[in-house]
Amino acid sequence: MHIASLSHIAELDPASWNALTISHNPFIKHEFLSAFEQGHCVDPQAGWLPTHLVAREDGQLLGALPLYFKSHSWGEFVFDFAWADAYERNGKDYYPKAITAVPFTPATGPRLLVPDSPAAAGIKTALLEAAQELVAAQDGSSFHFLFPTREEAEFLEAQGFLLRIGCQYHWQNRDYRDFDHFLAGFSAEKRKKVKRERRRVQEAGIEITVVEGNDIGPTLWQVFYRFYRETVLRKSGYAPLSLGFFQAVGRDMPESAVLILAQYHGDYVAAALSFRDRDSLYGRYWGASQDFHSLHFELCYYMGIEYCIEHGLQRFEPGAQGEHKISRGFLPTTTYSAHWLADPVFRRAIETYLSREREQMRYHMAELSRHGPYKTLEQYPPW
Repeated sequence: MHIASLSHIAELDPASWNALTISHNPFIKHEFLSAFEQGHCVDPQAGWLPTHLVAREDGQLLGALPLYFKSHSWGEFVFDFAWADAYERNGKDYYPKAITAVPFTPATGPRLLVPDSPAAAGIKTALLEAAQELVAAQDGSSFHFLFPTREEAEFLEAQGFLLRIGCQYHWQNRDYRDFDHFLAGFSAEKRKKVKRERRRVQEAGIEITVVEGNDIGPTLWQVFYRFYRETVLRKSGYAPLSLGFFQAVGRDMPESAVLILAQYHGDYVAAALSFRDRDSLYGRYWGASQDFHSLHFELCYYMGIEYCIEHGLQRFEPGAQGEHKISRGFLPTTTYSAHWLADPVFRRAIETYLSREREQMRYHMAELSRHGPYKTLEQYPPW
């Protein structure tokens, strides 16, 4: 078996990469990862150095590992800034570090792309060892897996990685007939609140349209990007994703895109972009040019739930963070990351920290679940 690195994912054809996993997760697809590179969102100038690994034997592709070397920790949503600060205060360099992740995308999905077979564990181990050798050659501090599946997290832990858990808020479809059927499971107070928020959007005269796939033409991609860019710049002063990224996604994987648009007096005023696969919807980006009461909730949460019910999707992940989602039907859900640190002293310190953090996080999620909107306990996770 031979393992090589790719400085651009385009060095491997999309069909070969996509055939490595049976998952339909849109974010691990060649087309999505390639869009970041085409749009110059991940390149050395942005502090991201693509170094994807591929394993071959006798010319046959056996597995792949999306891999980036980084000079910062932005765009990850698993925060290790305190770790970097500790390294610096002890006279050590935390960067470069390596991550296996989907850039700017805090959504769980496969990371070790190896088809199921008797040899799968050996191929995964070989890819991990090759990545760790690259980290050592670059004098890197660490190697991180962000938002792997639970099964992958357990495999990585068995390989010596330190396990970290986080919390997001996800919605589950319990065979709801429509949105009113979904709300029927709420307590009266929480149900009235949701109805009031939706009514405010209607009374403001907002018209909402759902556009999918190839119907999202160049004009609508530009409309959406303007909202996204203006909103992100107001919030953080930095817009990491380019128009070229969104155009590449729309061109190369239109079947995954779901755009929800809001119009006021005939003009577009807000938009929310999600992606879908066969059973899930993933809320990703939002932007607005005007401030309307509850419009964010309507476009980013309630319309997404309606879309899932209408299309028979089982899960809706509306994005990272946001305890305010709980009262709207999204419940605490565990996410995972796995971490390998080269320095044994820092590894022991971080191992102790993560052990305590996991205990606190589980307690935190159990407490949050007690404040959900549902009337019956069967609708809550078994904390």
